[in-house]
Amino acid sequence: MTDTAQRTLAMGGMTPDVAHCAPSDILTPDDRYQELFVAVQTQRIFADSKTFVDCAPSLAPEEVLRRYREDADKPGFDLSRFVGTYFTLERTPPSEYVSDPGQGLVEHIDGLWDVLTRTPEAHPAYSSLLPLPRAYVVPGGRFHELYYWDSYFTMLGLANSGRHDLLVSMADNFSFLIDTYGHIPNGNRTYYLSRSQPPMYGLMVELFESHGVARAIRYLPHLRREYDYWMDGEASLRPGEAYRHLVRLPDGSLLNRYWDERDTPREEGYLEDVTTARDAPQRPAGEVYRDLRAGAASGWDFSSRWLGDANDLSSIRTTSILPVDLNSFLFATERHIARLSDAAGDVDAALAFAKRAQARQDAMTRHLWSDADGAFVDYDWQLGEQRTQLSAAIAAPLFSGLATREQAHRSAVAMAERLLAAGGLRTTETSSLQQWDPPNGWAPLQWIAIHGLRKYGENRLAGDIAHRWLSTVGSLYARESKLVEKYSLHTSDAMSASGGGGGEYPLQDGFGWTNGVVRRLLGDHPEHHAHQVKAA
Repeated sequence: MTDTAQRTLAMGGMTPDVAHCAPSDILTPDDRYQELFVAVQTQRIFADSKTFVDCAPSLAPEEVLRRYREDADKPGFDLSRFVGTYFTLERTPPSEYVSDPGQGLVEHIDGLWDVLTRTPEAHPAYSSLLPLPRAYVVPGGRFHELYYWDSYFTMLGLANSGRHDLLVSMADNFSFLIDTYGHIPNGNRTYYLSRSQPPMYGLMVELFESHGVARAIRYLPHLRREYDYWMDGEASLRPGEAYRHLVRLPDGSLLNRYWDERDTPREEGYLEDVTTARDAPQRPAGEVYRDLRAGAASGWDFSSRWLGDANDLSSIRTTSILPVDLNSFLFATERHIARLSDAAGDVDAALAFAKRAQARQDAMTRHLWSDADGAFVDYDWQLGEQRTQLSAAIAAPLFSGLATREQAHRSAVAMAERLLAAGGLRTTETSSLQQWDPPNGWAPLQWIAIHGLRKYGENRLAGDIAHRWLSTVGSLYARESKLVEKYSLHTSDAMSASGGGGGEYPLQDGFGWTNGVVRRLLGDHPEHHAHQVKAA
């Protein structure tokens, strides 16, 4: 075997030029610009905190900071003018795409993939964007970067659209991120490197194989490395202790939580986080920041699911909670690794990971299954008690194949009775100002529920959720010729269907994971092609 071939094999089959893609440093905007960063964010130079962290400097960052320090105390200094002089706003690449009001929803989605695709050549010097070797699909709106768990749901649609070229590119990108940083970050930004998102890589690998993109076994080394990231510290953790993503409960059970390495304000939400921490003077600010960051790592940013008080974001306690969905996804990862290890002839690893999956299933049944609710619920390990409200995460054990038949059926009943709304599956039972609470519904949660229910033969409810969701999306599309990030589920009626609200930023159009889930569901439910999918 040649040296080139050996390097290619070691990198999971990617070409060697990938190895030269890593940036020279991974400083975040806060690290890089220091007091200039704090001044820009606290003085609200931009309405959206994410705007500045996505800017690129017109000079070397060290020189920009030097000039700021030299000029900041001079009479008449104008911070807004300074930023306008030395920073360039990130722009959406030009596109000739115009939504056709007479176009069907499938054609609309298929036409958007290229609009939402970014290429390696688009990575400007000194920006917070982490270079990637291949093309990738972004969500749209204010989100100009790749997001981890979003991408799995986007990929569902790419596969149904026959865009295997983008599936291959994104497979290489995620493998590259694991090789380069030891994990898949929240997104390909320096300020996202301190955390990940729900671990969907194993599910992506399954998708690649099922659509003939690549054999799953090719990605086994990357899957193992990502798993190690989530399980770091396992060997030395004693009962009652927590370290990073891991918690060992008093009975010796080992389960995972969301975590971020930093305990400072999120750079893309700096002023918002500083304000939230000030609302909790009884708590150390670093503790609040860590829980806010961990909430962002969960993908549910934010939800009453993580709060002590549904009306108070400063009561957030994400790191105290062992989530149903995270542990279900890691159970699936353990099962994937066991299966692929067996296929690779590594019997010892196959047996070891099968035992890990069984241990996790047993621990979740002991601590997260609520017989009273008939569903798996989150567990607060610091308080030693289950969380009381249900969320759409109860579908994750079905989606991952962890639930028993009886648990799956009872979970389906709980979903239908407590979470089903006119327009689809609600996120939680508690309305709040947070965007991952009612009345909002989100595409990934619909897919997890629908697919999980189908696995266990709960086809009537699965079909009902799919119909309600497609009607909601189709109704808004018929009126406004667009898909959005989230939807209000109060109705699916064509005249009153609307996008969701709440959260830290306005409703975003686009939208990657909505496009992906809807495109896949339209393939499963062709009857929806004939109604509520044509723009008026």
